Amino acid sequence: MVAGMQQNLTIKTPAGRILAVAGVTLLGATAGHAAGCALIEQSVPDLGTAYAGAAANADSVGTLYFNPAGMTRLPGTRAGAAVHLIDPDTEFNNKGTSYTPTLGGAPIQGGDGGDAGDLAAVPHFYLTHQVDHKVWLGLAINAPFGLTTEYKSDWVGRYHAIKSEVTTVNINPSLGYRVNEQLSIALGASAMYLDGEFTNAVDFGSFLGAAGAADGKSKIEGDDWGLGINVGLLYAPSTDTRIGLHYRSEVEQKIDGDVEFTGVPGVGPLPGRFTDADVKAEIDLPATFSISAFHQLDPNWAIVGDYTWTGWSSIPELRFEFDNALPDSVTTFGWKDTSRVAIGAIYTPGGSDWTWRAGAAYDESPVRNAESRSARLPDIDRIWVTVGAGFRPSPDLRVDFGYAHLFMNDAKISKTATGEDATRGALNGSYDASVDILSIEAEFVF
Repeated sequence: MVAGMQQNLTIKTPAGRILAVAGVTLLGATAGHAAGCALIEQSVPDLGTAYAGAAANADSVGTLYFNPAGMTRLPGTRAGAAVHLIDPDTEFNNKGTSYTPTLGGAPIQGGDGGDAGDLAAVPHFYLTHQVDHKVWLGLAINAPFGLTTEYKSDWVGRYHAIKSEVTTVNINPSLGYRVNEQLSIALGASAMYLDGEFTNAVDFGSFLGAAGAADGKSKIEGDDWGLGINVGLLYAPSTDTRIGLHYRSEVEQKIDGDVEFTGVPGVGPLPGRFTDADVKAEIDLPATFSISAFHQLDPNWAIVGDYTWTGWSSIPELRFEFDNALPDSVTTFGWKDTSRVAIGAIYTPGGSDWTWRAGAAYDESPVRNAESRSARLPDIDRIWVTVGAGFRPSPDLRVDFGYAHLFMNDAKISKTATGEDATRGALNGSYDASVDILSIEAEFVF
C-alpha cells in the first residue's frame, strides 16, 4: 500500500475508540485529558482536587458523570454548564532516523511539524431533578473522549499523520434512587456520537521510482452512534464519610465513512487503485470503573481520594475495510489497561462563601512502549497538579474555577519501515509535551 495510507486508515479507528463516549468537543491528543485520549474534564469543582473523590463528593451536578447516585444528595432542581479550555503543547524532536519506505532508504525531507497540539474548548451541561424523597432524574450532555493533533503538512512524519480530529457527543439520562439515608444507587444509559477526520501524506512517487517526488494526500471521515450503560452506588457509613463506586460499560461502534485521495498521478495503475471509496470499521470503546472516598475531617477541612481503572486493552487492533481494490488496513495497537490515582483536599472557612481545593494525580498511559506509540496520539504517563475555588454569590448560584498543569516525560517514538509501517517509513524521535487547563462552571438552583 502507499506510504502513509495504511496508517491513515489505521488511526481512524483508534480515534473512534479512544474517542469513545462523549459530549460536544474536540481535544488535543496530548492535551489535558486523562491518558489514552479520555477527557476527564467533566466537573470544574472536581478538577480542583484532580478528580480525587469525584465518585463520592456528590456536592455538584458534576456527579452525574462520575457517579449519578450522588444526585440523591442534591435537593430540588439544578442545572450546570461549564467550559474547559485545554491548551496542549506537543512538539516532535526528530532523531534523524526517518527514511523513505522504499527505494534506497534516503532520509525524508521535512521539519519537526511545529506544535501539534491545539487549544480546545470542552463544554458540558448537566440537569438534575428531585421527583420525591426517593427518586431523582438526571441528564448529562458531555464529551468524555476527544482527539485533535495537527502537524505541518511537510513534516518528516507526514506519511504517518498530519491531522487527527475527533468530535464526540454523549447524551446520558440517568435515574437515581435513595434506598435509605446511607445508601443510594443509580442507573444510566448513553447514546454516544462519534465523528472523525484523519489525514496523512501518501508517497505516490515511490510507485514511480522517485520516492518523495510526488506526495499526495489521504483523508478519512466517518461517524457512528453507539449505546452503553453506567451504574453507580454511594454509601455513607457515617455523616462524615462517603464511598462511591461507578462503572461505565464498553460501547461498540460500527464506523461508516469514506476515504478520499488527492494528488494521485495519472500514470500507470495508480488512478485505478487509489479511488475514493467507502470505509468501515468496528471498535469497542473502553469500560471504566472508579472507587472514590470522601471524609470530613472537621467543619473546615475534607480529604478525598480516587482510583480509576480503564480497560484500554479492548483495543487489540484496528482494522479498516475498503470498498475498492485496496486490502484491509490492519494496525496492531496493543494498548494495556490503565490506572489513575488521585488525592486532594477541600477547605471551606467557617462563615465564608468561598471553598478552596487542591489535588494531585498520577495517570497511566495505555501505550506500552516507543515501538507502539502513534504520531497521531503520542501519549505518555502524566502527573496532574491542580487548584480550584468555588464561590456562592447567592443561595441559588454557585460559580467554580479550576486550573491544572500536567507534567509529562519525553514520549519516545520508534517506528521501523517494516511490517505494518513498511509503507509509512521509519519515524524515530521524541515528543516534548505539557498541558494547561483552565475551567469555569456555573450551577443554578431552581
